[in-house]
Amino acid sequence: MTFYLNPYGRRFRMQALADAMSELEREFEPQVSFPMDVKATPEGYELKAYLPGVRAEDVDIQIVNEVVTISGEVKLERDARAEYLLAELPAGRFHRVISLPTPLDSSKVEAVLDSGILTLNIPKAEEAKPKSIKITQK
Repeated sequence: MTFYLNPYGRRFRMQALADAMSELEREFEPQVSFPMDVKATPEGYELKAYLPGVRAEDVDIQIVNEVVTISGEVKLERDARAEYLLAELPAGRFHRVISLPTPLDSSKVEAVLDSGILTLNIPKAEEAKPKSIKITQK
């Protein structure tokens, strides 16, 4: 049995393969991970994230309901002509999503980046805070 390959079909297959490889390269762009602590307080939550070498303008924080998203980029310039014996400093995009147990008040969030530590003070939404109910005696 003999198969003949259509040269036009081959060109389309090669383009599809090139497109798929390009998409894979975008998906596997270097990702930087970072540790964080989340502490519950009576008023809300305190989130601390370790982001050394990141500038405030390179961080994006979004809060929707009870979901906090921190994303951005660690920028590091290396000399392309240099011969590195070891290159471990992280560089690239970072993205972290955390769900907290109660709705949040995103209008009152305080964010500070100091010495590579991002601190977010996130208050609970009013409807999520505990309410004291007075009981009347009859």
